[in-house]
Amino acid sequence: MIFSMTGYAVATAELDSGSLSLELRSVNHRYLDLQLRMPDELRAMEPMLRELISCKISRGKVECRINLLARTSAQPGSGINLDAVKQLAAWSAQVREVLPASSELTVSEVLRWNGVTESPSVSSEALKTAVATTLQQALQDFAAARRREGEKLARFLLERVDGIEQLRLTVAPRIPGAIAAYESKLRARLLEALGSEDDERVRQEISLYASKIDVDEELSRLHTHLAEVRRVLDKGGIVGKRLDFMMQELHREANTLGSKSVDTEVSRCAMDIKLLIEQMREQVQNIE
Repeated sequence: MIFSMTGYAVATAELDSGSLSLELRSVNHRYLDLQLRMPDELRAMEPMLRELISCKISRGKVECRINLLARTSAQPGSGINLDAVKQLAAWSAQVREVLPASSELTVSEVLRWNGVTESPSVSSEALKTAVATTLQQALQDFAAARRREGEKLARFLLERVDGIEQLRLTVAPRIPGAIAAYESKLRARLLEALGSEDDERVRQEISLYASKIDVDEELSRLHTHLAEVRRVLDKGGIVGKRLDFMMQELHREANTLGSKSVDTEVSRCAMDIKLLIEQMREQVQNIE
């Protein structure tokens, strides 16, 4: 399978002390660039998080953002901090001494006061397990998203490979015609200049001309490189760098093909081949 370096996933979990959310997003990059965004109380888990992520992702600029939201209101299982309630009552009495017209605090106002309700705490080991489990879930969804995008990229590349192969097949039949046209012009020029045709001179010039415009080697290498691209895509895995190298090789052969062209149609084919290779190269940058 082919994986894109672009992906997104989010996973959540409910804890006794609050809610946990973990978000993964990535874009293409030459190597793995992992950035972690998390509350300070989770910083001790950073080595574990980096290890879990790097085992699943090898390339890309990856951002992992973790949010831990504590409960702010009374929940089932929550307790009341009586010391905080007593302190709040004392403050309320002092305020009413200065401002007799002020109203007393209601129960709902007391419960909303920060520190009055106590949600069940979670141990550091339980929190670590919850974070790891949530990350594994996010990584599964993240891999699925990158795989779907990778399948689209593979189809895109194979369509361009087929297009280049069709263009390659149209070039070879044009070469004999170009040589014949050159021979005809050469004979006409010799006849005009010398009043006769020098067959030996013609054969030498045609042989030299044919060697200059011979593109059999370039066409053969193009075919070999295209077959390798198909093989790499079929094999799958971490193939982005290899495909990028193959794009360079394809571009080199297309340039040589264009430089040897003496036929308008061959020049057009060479230009179209380079355009398709450039389209492939842009998309290959997104493959892991």
